[in-house]
Amino acid sequence: MGIPLPPLPPIPAAAGYRPGGRSVADIVDAEHRQLLELVRRLTDPEPGPERGREVLTAALSRHLSAEEQYLLPAVRAAVPGARVDRVINADAALLTALKEPADHGLAAVAERIRRHVGEVGALVAALCEAASTEELIRLGNRLEIAEEAAPTRPHPGTPATPPWNRIVEPALGVLDKVRDVVSGRRTYLADLPAPPAGRADA
Repeated sequence: MGIPLPPLPPIPAAAGYRPGGRSVADIVDAEHRQLLELVRRLTDPEPGPERGREVLTAALSRHLSAEEQYLLPAVRAAVPGARVDRVINADAALLTALKEPADHGLAAVAERIRRHVGEVGALVAALCEAASTEELIRLGNRLEIAEEAAPTRPHPGTPATPPWNRIVEPALGVLDKVRDVVSGRRTYLADLPAPPAGRADA
């Protein structure tokens, strides 16, 4: 079985070769944990981090874009019966919810994120059963590259499947990054202060 990837350099034939990088499963799991922690901080009775909503919007926009470009097509090809279209539709609804004013709809956004984590986590687990370690690492590399070029703002009306999303999303990402620089907008989780000691999820 092979999962769909764009052209890559040939893999060396040496026995035991393993490409560099992290597995797509490790990357997605780490990002899901970060998103859930930020959601918790933003919905906690205590004051959330300043500008946390805009960072959540940017991080989630990048995350969903990269998943739709590479992770979900790989799942569709490798896992018979996987409910990929359901996840894509839920992603579009989540992106639409992110466009609501900052002081409205955060609880609904948080619930959609929790559902996303559960549904995509199950798809990743199924993919890990079907794909090789090398494929998972190579897919992880592509996911990280796509995420760096992805939009930082929600664009729910754009194509959500290849090949068009791999063309449109990076172009929108360039425009979003220009707007971010001009406005001084924060877009990375690392831009936020660390949570108080003992408050982060285990």
